[in-house]
Amino acid sequence: MTDVRQALTEGSQRIERGEAELLLLYALDKPRSWLIAHDTDPLDATALRTYRAMLERRAVGEPVAYIVGRRGFWSFDLEVSQATLIPRPETELLVELALQRLPVDAPVSVVDLGTGSGAIALALAHERKRAHVVATDRSVDALAVAKRNAQRLDVRLECVPGDWLEPLEGRRFDMIVSNPPYIEAGDAHLGQGDLRFEPPRALSSGADGLDAIRQIVRDAPAHLERGGWLLMEHGWNQGDAVRQVLQAAGFADVTTFRDLEDRDRVSGGRYD
Repeated sequence: MTDVRQALTEGSQRIERGEAELLLLYALDKPRSWLIAHDTDPLDATALRTYRAMLERRAVGEPVAYIVGRRGFWSFDLEVSQATLIPRPETELLVELALQRLPVDAPVSVVDLGTGSGAIALALAHERKRAHVVATDRSVDALAVAKRNAQRLDVRLECVPGDWLEPLEGRRFDMIVSNPPYIEAGDAHLGQGDLRFEPPRALSSGADGLDAIRQIVRDAPAHLERGGWLLMEHGWNQGDAVRQVLQAAGFADVTTFRDLEDRDRVSGGRYD
């Protein structure tokens, strides 16, 4: 009978050891600490079949997050699916910048555009208890994931189906945040790694990758309170272009912020 150590050896011959451990623990429904004292435990047939099926999926490149259906972000473990992008650590910079501009104990309103799994919106709603946070997404399947995450985490979130700000006619907010698609159409990276499996329309937006950002910036003034902020994630080489779009639309205090790898990651401005 195959034991834990043998199963991990089998897995690490096909994928990275850490990923093999994660998949095995998922198949067994055990925490990582369990491995320390149980490496010679035999695996039952059902767990072994589940593990080997997941190994097959990962071996052809499917992201681990989609295989196990979850990914950590901020202080949460979020459900994800192939209808949503996989939350990434660099997006936490957008959350941090938003929180710096939102009062700790005031009834403010925030909207997260193209929310996907709800990662950004849920982090903001969790940290600012009095904020009313709205999440929009044109994918009803993605929005369903965000709703389930909100329910499971017991975080108050208003989910609205629709494209960017279009379903919010007549509504204004103290802040708009978004991690929109920003990869250039035809970029070779879209056919590589995890990106091959993520929803294309959540990744790419026009020849220069800025179509969605232009639309958001164009429509944002009609949905921002005076003094409200617009913050958007973008590619490492798009800071200059995004600042120009914001400045042309009349935003003040336009700034680009860098991530931990010292790359342009988030740009924003204040609406006066």
